[in-house]
Amino acid sequence: MAGDPDGSGSGHDDGVTGGDGTGRALRVVLADDQRIVRDGLATLLGLLPGITVVGAAADGEEAVALVDRHRPDVLLTDLRMPGCDGVEATRRVRAAHPGTAVVVLTTYVDDDAIVAALRAGAAGWLSKDADADAIGRALHSAADGQGTIDAGALARLVAASQPAPAGGEPPDGLTPREVEVLALIAQGLSNREIARRLVVGEATIKTHVNHLFAKAGLRDRAQAVNYAYRHGLAD
Repeated sequence: MAGDPDGSGSGHDDGVTGGDGTGRALRVVLADDQRIVRDGLATLLGLLPGITVVGAAADGEEAVALVDRHRPDVLLTDLRMPGCDGVEATRRVRAAHPGTAVVVLTTYVDDDAIVAALRAGAAGWLSKDADADAIGRALHSAADGQGTIDAGALARLVAASQPAPAGGEPPDGLTPREVEVLALIAQGLSNREIARRLVVGEATIKTHVNHLFAKAGLRDRAQAVNYAYRHGLAD
């Protein structure tokens, strides 16, 4: 906001919130056009160990500028903002700073912008009623390259525009095991959780994930969920 040299809008310096004091904290930039939401998120994340909010923006332009300045691990952004919205901010941040993951927030689970944000490179998305622990997990997952997605709501979005075909062989030469792993990814499970479900080692699951991503031309788990529902490979 105007008058805030770091764009935080809250009067704090770069260390708006602190980590747990052990190791390097996850560095986060926030973006939301409502100051009360923006300040509330900064306060909320300040209660979580291992996360430091390095700046907060009132719109997408500010968000991109703050990412340019601070090179955070994650941008947590609202989708609907004046001027440069969350989708455009995601596209620009991912193009200029591929090392910065993006998690988007939305009020409406049927918002078409969710899919647009995922296609722009967002690691995942959360509804604004998510609690602090869920947001913290999403930020850490995104920074680790795994992402967080409300699979049920995304399924409704994808199904509305791209009805899944019935029957037939798996697409792109996927094996039955890779299809099984993909379906569990679409349920929102991490590699570790999938390994436990299938009673195999986590390294084995990572190999399956790498293979199916290569075969299907997928960049991340957000695209994998979209792909799974589009091809009728998830419940």
